[in-house]
Amino acid sequence: MAHPVSPQAQHETCVTLAGIGTALPPNKLPQSMAQDYARALLGKRYTHFERLAPAFENAGVDMRHLVQPVAWYEQDRGWAERGAAYMQTAPLLFIDAAQAALADANCRADQVDVVVTVTSTGIATPTLEAQAFKAMGFRTDVQRVPLFGLGCAGGVTGLALARRLAAARPDQTVLMVAVEACSLSFRTDRLQKADIIATVLFGDGAAAAVLKSGTRQDTGAITLGDGQEHIWPDTLGIMGWDVDENGLGVVFDRSIPTFVQENFREAMLGMLGRACLPLDAIDRFVCHPGGAKVLEAIESTMHLPEGSLDAERDTLRAAGNMSAPTALFVLDRVLKSGKTGQMALCALGPGFTASLLPVRVAS
Repeated sequence: MAHPVSPQAQHETCVTLAGIGTALPPNKLPQSMAQDYARALLGKRYTHFERLAPAFENAGVDMRHLVQPVAWYEQDRGWAERGAAYMQTAPLLFIDAAQAALADANCRADQVDVVVTVTSTGIATPTLEAQAFKAMGFRTDVQRVPLFGLGCAGGVTGLALARRLAAARPDQTVLMVAVEACSLSFRTDRLQKADIIATVLFGDGAAAAVLKSGTRQDTGAITLGDGQEHIWPDTLGIMGWDVDENGLGVVFDRSIPTFVQENFREAMLGMLGRACLPLDAIDRFVCHPGGAKVLEAIESTMHLPEGSLDAERDTLRAAGNMSAPTALFVLDRVLKSGKTGQMALCALGPGFTASLLPVRVAS
């Protein structure tokens, strides 16, 4: 039910989602081919590979996109080669996603006041928005806010931070870009179960969003609320990176679906409460698809109809888990489907952390 807006509220600063853009690298890898490559590269070294091989068929992934040709991953790589590949490819993904979002918002790069850049799969100093500065055409006084280490939660947390930056001043335009090259951390030397599961699930991609602040009467149809986070104590070992001389090694604990089943609902209720949103006010949860089992756990613990997270499964099927950008891919699908009402954009990431951002789509 629509509620009347008070004269005071009409003049409060609110933030509109003006545009979304997504980008995928050009190298496609069907899941069946990924399984064949993984078996050839890892099967003889990892004695339990065949026991884990059915995960390729059960993961809900049909295709993923890679920043490098498949042959690049056949050799062992060190920090220098992985870093060089990131510096070569991540800025291009940044530019593609950012330009798509700006075009969707009917906005120019020189109108952007703040750029928030999210990544966890490579290190760039100067950071990616600086690497892309000339090609993008940002102003010389653009403010830069790079965020590292948020992992799969980065798209939602980064968008929530961008929203707060936009709300801090009237007439601000904030561009948030999440770029991940997960495949560059493919390891043939560690041979841990988490490395096999990463090969099953993860792909590369980027997503961007343009946010604008203004008063209620001059904003558009999609408004963002105040983001919330919840971090669970003593959970550092659930998700993240191990760092060694050869690169980043994924930490992806098998307990994640069970942890979500047992803990996600309480955290979500707390975040919704702080956002002044009752659970029954949410018309659509828009979730980062960490994996098929995680989506099942979310549906179960939040008492959602089985299969209701269809856009999440479609995104996972088409591109795999791309870490931070993936939630925005899902949101883009939901918005393009014509869904309206009160939504809750959410994701889980290293920490172990849940992130929530209210998204209101006027009908």
